[in-house]
Amino acid sequence: MFTDKEIAYLNSQPLARLATVDEDLQSDASPVGFRFDGEVFTIVGHNLTATRKYINIDKGYTKVALVVDDLESVNPWRPRGIRIFGIADILKTETGASESRSYIRVRPTISWSWNVESSSFVDGQFKPRRTVHKEI
Repeated sequence: MFTDKEIAYLNSQPLARLATVDEDLQSDASPVGFRFDGEVFTIVGHNLTATRKYINIDKGYTKVALVVDDLESVNPWRPRGIRIFGIADILKTETGASESRSYIRVRPTISWSWNVESSSFVDGQFKPRRTVHKEI
């Protein structure tokens, strides 16, 4: 489970980066807009069905990585963020008589956060908080 501070942080950020792979195992990372409900991420976007990330997931390459991060301060240097490994799938909803809208849903399996709960920079190294998430 994500902590209250992690959920608040994720909901305060407008962008993430989603990494997928294709049939040749070529990785692709893309900036994405997202929504987070405390358990799953929903990736939205214009012309989403034509993107590499959508096509990769739709072809069955469903293991993904999602990174949400920022710089809380540059002096002192204080990066913070959350990296999520998860399983993605495609959701389609009907929006009208002959229209539908597609989304990518990411269900977290493991996450690592740094400098979200408190400073995790100890002895010159980051000590991230690791969480194994329940199956959804």
